[in-house]
Amino acid sequence: MRPLAVIGNVNVDLILGPAAPWPKAGTEIIVDHDELRVGGAAGNSALAWNGIGVDFQIAANVGNDQFGRWLSEAFGSRAENWPVRPEGTTLSVGITHPDGERTFFTTRGHLPRLSLADVFAVVDGSKMSGGYALLCGAFLTDDLTRDYDAFFDWADKHRITVALDTGWPLDGWTVDNCSATRNWLSRCGIALLNEVEATTLAGLDDPIEAAREIRSHMPDGAIVVVKRGPDGAVGIGADGQLTSVCAPQVKVVDTIGAGDVFNAAFLAALAEEKPLAACLSAGCDVASRAISTLPRSYGGPSETTR
Repeated sequence: MRPLAVIGNVNVDLILGPAAPWPKAGTEIIVDHDELRVGGAAGNSALAWNGIGVDFQIAANVGNDQFGRWLSEAFGSRAENWPVRPEGTTLSVGITHPDGERTFFTTRGHLPRLSLADVFAVVDGSKMSGGYALLCGAFLTDDLTRDYDAFFDWADKHRITVALDTGWPLDGWTVDNCSATRNWLSRCGIALLNEVEATTLAGLDDPIEAAREIRSHMPDGAIVVVKRGPDGAVGIGADGQLTSVCAPQVKVVDTIGAGDVFNAAFLAALAEEKPLAACLSAGCDVASRAISTLPRSYGGPSETTR
């Protein structure tokens, strides 16, 4: 199996809900569920890898408070070299709704200060040679994002394929954000986008045409994946062929981190050199299990493929 690493945003998620309708200002409501858990795109993907029994490296940072210590403890030895920033740890409060969707309130916290030096302090390039590095949270990790060109140079040097999931820009898909993302993707071997991100970035309504447009700006042999939630996923493989898979029908508990779990399961299957259809199915299957179980479950090593 090829080596795996995830780099980017790890923070604390406090999940509350379900809440409907949205309460009026100055009032209080009681909800049925609360959960304090590791969050952020990189954190969610790492938890999924851990849940399906996959080895990995993870580069992140934390704040200098009790939440930062809690995050580090959650990752044990993998967090030994994570830097501790003088800022408070980033906290996201997610309010779930009866339809499975959610609303987030997030502090800036420590995430903007994750740097390229922090990544190099954790991820061993020689051990990652020939593997896949999942790069997350581009619009949250300001210091690292400024050094993406140097990161891509490092990845090329060590023959590491970068899989990019930018997440949603805080100020939306502006012209500048679209341009920056296309520049990053020109250095990446894999794009992992949800349907809204893909169609918005490409300026096309059809997700398949959007995937083709995005791939045209990426290196030869690139893979583009468009995650479509309950409608499954589509992907254009290294050979340029389109593959589509359906998602299992499940009763949704909460969708928080569904795309991040998909990324983890997809890359785990790809690292085992499985065909694109099996990788897409793995992503859909494990993500569907995660969003329909409480406490959240990822299955196990046998759940990465159908």
